[in-house]
Amino acid sequence: MKKFTKKITAGITALSLGVCLSVATPAEAIGIGDLVGVGIAAAQMSQVRKEVDNLNTTQEGQDQLYNKFREKYGVVEDADLNYRLDNIMNNLTKAVAQVDSSINDKPYKYFISADKSLNAACGMGHVMMVNVGTFSYLSSDDEIAAIVGHEMGHGQKSHTAKGIKSNLDKTLGAQIGAAIAGGGVITNIIANVALNNSIAHSDRKNETEADNLAWEYIQHTNYNLGSCAAVMQKLAELYGEKNNSSILNPSDHPDTDKRRDNYANKLYEYSNKHASAKDGVITINNQTFMTVAATDSMSSAERAYFVLGNIAAAYHNNHNNSNAYVQNGVVMLGAQAIIQPASGDEDAYTLAERLNAIK
Repeated sequence: MKKFTKKITAGITALSLGVCLSVATPAEAIGIGDLVGVGIAAAQMSQVRKEVDNLNTTQEGQDQLYNKFREKYGVVEDADLNYRLDNIMNNLTKAVAQVDSSINDKPYKYFISADKSLNAACGMGHVMMVNVGTFSYLSSDDEIAAIVGHEMGHGQKSHTAKGIKSNLDKTLGAQIGAAIAGGGVITNIIANVALNNSIAHSDRKNETEADNLAWEYIQHTNYNLGSCAAVMQKLAELYGEKNNSSILNPSDHPDTDKRRDNYANKLYEYSNKHASAKDGVITINNQTFMTVAATDSMSSAERAYFVLGNIAAAYHNNHNNSNAYVQNGVVMLGAQAIIQPASGDEDAYTLAERLNAIK
């Protein structure tokens, strides 16, 4: 039993895009110890899975988990931040519906948690929270949308519920044959387990799938497609490219640099293989377009992915057939805004002239 308890609780720290919440709760506190103590006969495994489904698919289950999340992590009622999150969720809900209409039958319940780290999480039942710290670390709603889109990818594919069921199936077998607790007790135990496990998806394949879904969802919004790569660049700068910081869980998420490069390659493909970015340098048709300057809130490399997102959109939508020009200080390519130069960038007219020469 001791071995089983350790196996279940290993790696249960909460995480989403590669950053884990600082939650390290003993098995007894989250209910796993109780589950082991009661024991579950093989014939009763279906009852446990049924309770997981109940929490994951019913309104009652969603409400139960939503209230538990809020109670455990605290709620931030800041009107401005909640207005921003409402807009992001509304935009992404419409985007997800174009890819997966099942979201219309199961809307998300969400809130801003009091945790000051950079993180978001989607639990069972489409219950989501975004840490208040995320709004401090990220300067644009585009990047927050990329994080939320990733979590909605987990939600649409029920990664959490599947993961919990898989762990139960692997660890609770015919050798455990004691009498099971009543249904109400099981529901509460599974809910407590889900509270902690639902934000630890514990499968690299799931993380990659959620990354790819976020990319697909963002395509159906007005957010900058470069935000997906940009937020991974931010995480790499904060916590290390190889997930070697104690705040990361390398067993659950692919290395941050690989995830960033996956998005960067998608941008290259989206531009019809015309444009790319590396270490803050934008290349178009194998010629250097510009080295993007850093700002107070973004490094050169992070900001470059936003510029690349605009360039990729221009080529994807054939705006490159028009000339580049300057409008109100913004470099334009056809109808697509490319960049508004910041301090340290070359001036807009120089950039427009170069863009026309290499596009």
